[in-house]
Amino acid sequence: MSYRVRFTEEAEADLIRLYDFILDREDADWAVADRALQAIKAGIRTLELTPFTCRKAEGGSAFLRELVIPFGAAGYVALFEIDNAETITVLALRHQRESDYH
Repeated sequence: MSYRVRFTEEAEADLIRLYDFILDREDADWAVADRALQAIKAGIRTLELTPFTCRKAEGGSAFLRELVIPFGAAGYVALFEIDNAETITVLALRHQRESDYH
């Protein structure tokens, strides 16, 4: 079984924000930004096959979950919902050092 993964507009904006954050730093590095993007994409691809292996989101239902995406010393977290037996929706993305989702 394979799930279709889709993004909310907010999650797409988060992805752009995270990418731009790397490039806006004083020591901006295109290679690091591209590697971060590839790490996030690879993590999201795992949701196509094994979304239930991800941890349950705090206070949420069994279908609201978080995917931890390792990258460097910290990484990223994707908040997603398993909509049905065919579809997953990524609701938000954040760096692990951010305080929470918005």
